[in-house]
Amino acid sequence: MARKRQIEIFSAGCAVCEEAVRTVQDMACPSCDVSVLDMKDATIAARAAQAGIGSVPAVLVDGKLADCCAGHGPDEETLKRAGIGQPIS
Repeated sequence: MARKRQIEIFSAGCAVCEEAVRTVQDMACPSCDVSVLDMKDATIAARAAQAGIGSVPAVLVDGKLADCCAGHGPDEETLKRAGIGQPIS
């Protein structure tokens, strides 16, 4: 049996995630084994965190986070710099 490239799409089911799923599925070739993983499942969410996924949609290719998906999501310091938690004077 020929080796397949394992592609995992971490999705929350939103419109942006669904578009990413369609894009990957449209691009996939016979050497690609595509799985869509639901982030609403606690086990999947824990696995995503372990893989360094901080925002969705995110794609792992053979266990490696694709460069396009390396965003880390919001963090407290960045949000503070944007003014969150600070009164407007």
